[in-house]
Amino acid sequence: MHVPDGFINAPVSVAAGVAAAAAVAVSLRGARRELDERTAPLAGLVAAFIFAVQMLNFPVAAGTSGHLLGGALAAILVGPYTGVLCVSVVLLMQGILFADGGLTALGVNITVMGVVTVVTAHLLFRGLLRVLPPTRRSVTAAGFVAALISVPAAAAAFTAVYAVGGTTDVPLGKVLTAMVGVHVLIGIGEALITAATVGAVIAVRPDLVHGARGLAAPLKLRVDGALVDAPAAAPAPAAAAAGGSTKKVWATGLVTALVLAGFVSFYASANPDGLEKVAADKGIDEKVEEHAAAGSPLADYGVKDVDDARLSGGLAGVIGVGVTVVAGTGIFWAVRRRKADEPTTPASTSAPVA
Repeated sequence: MHVPDGFINAPVSVAAGVAAAAAVAVSLRGARRELDERTAPLAGLVAAFIFAVQMLNFPVAAGTSGHLLGGALAAILVGPYTGVLCVSVVLLMQGILFADGGLTALGVNITVMGVVTVVTAHLLFRGLLRVLPPTRRSVTAAGFVAALISVPAAAAAFTAVYAVGGTTDVPLGKVLTAMVGVHVLIGIGEALITAATVGAVIAVRPDLVHGARGLAAPLKLRVDGALVDAPAAAPAPAAAAAGGSTKKVWATGLVTALVLAGFVSFYASANPDGLEKVAADKGIDEKVEEHAAAGSPLADYGVKDVDDARLSGGLAGVIGVGVTVVAGTGIFWAVRRRKADEPTTPASTSAPVA
């Protein structure tokens, strides 16, 4: 759903850019509360994983494909504020290096693909967990539903932006129906990927899943007919290990992202994605502009002057994962360090005034 340059006029693009910048600023502040020494590197990995999986377009209808947006996945794994930053990092890397998503439309893309998906998914996810049993399966199920709804929500948000700043005269009803219709189908794929990924992580390291925090209910004992909290037991060696180093999870995730982007992406669907298909069918793309980074050596997810398509695409994917994980991890560590450097003020440090 990467919006290219030319779909949205300049004033609305600027307004969206301001809104996106404000959302990123708020997220930078909020992410300080979500990130710690374990989750900061995980957040960089989540960004790289989203980049890799977005290269895997899957068919959803005749002549149309879709790909992961990633807002729901990021919100559940690392938190909503950090999730907005993850998707923003991915969109920035894609726009600058791979000419995917217009640079003047970067604000639109961050707002639609990042903010709308994360906020929608986070609110739905939290709402569902309030009524579902506090189990790991509930986290996975809530993630499925949240991801499913977040995609057509993003499609509706794009339609709203187009209604205000579209550069072509296409009936709004047709755009809304086409966008939401095809993105409901794409949302099914998003939901399956999100649920599978969250389920895999929560099975081995539930302590690293932001959306799974606080699920463990205290053990109850019946004493003289009344239920009381059992005394906390000392952590077993296995449990301590499970809550220890994240190196194994990080390495496994990075290798998975590299394989997906460097190898599996070659077998992705070549059909246009939902927005591209709707734009071509409805005439939204009449005033599309050439990307400012069209001459990039990595434009269109291929390495310039490498003739073999498989090798070119694979190298571009590996480079993209590498750049994204480095940029993302650096940003999240900086946010974490800033939190650590902030002075802590005791609740009351001054002597009472006589």
